Amino acid sequence: MTTTLGPPTTADRWQRVKAPVLLAGAVLGASVLLHVRDPHQSGSWGVCPWLLLTGQYCPGCGGLRAVNDLTHGDLRAAASSNLLFVGSIPLLVFLWVRWFTDRWQGVRRTVPTSRAFACAGVFLAVAVTFWVVRNLPVGSWLAP
Repeated sequence: MTTTLGPPTTADRWQRVKAPVLLAGAVLGASVLLHVRDPHQSGSWGVCPWLLLTGQYCPGCGGLRAVNDLTHGDLRAAASSNLLFVGSIPLLVFLWVRWFTDRWQGVRRTVPTSRAFACAGVFLAVAVTFWVVRNLPVGSWLAP
């Protein structure tokens, strides 16, 4: 018995793109919330537990303020709040667009394990370096 499959239906395509669309919606929702409730006001979104316990900035410190600044169109202030986050946005947008496009077209990519570990290692090394340098006197300009 032979079955001929026609073009994907709208429901099939929605099932494929549901994850990237929901992620984009969540990011948009969080951005709107951060635009409305200013994280620059102390305690408005709580306190970073790492900063509270150690007195040192973690790699994510200033991320909420950076999103708030970006929603107001102030790239310089956003970079001043968390340069690592702002610098990673073009990569994150590229990866999301590729993910969405692949899902839309029904393409399934396979990434070699060694390549995935290498990318994760590079990101981890950059984040740890950023973490250490922003807490040193020479890197005080990286502190939020």
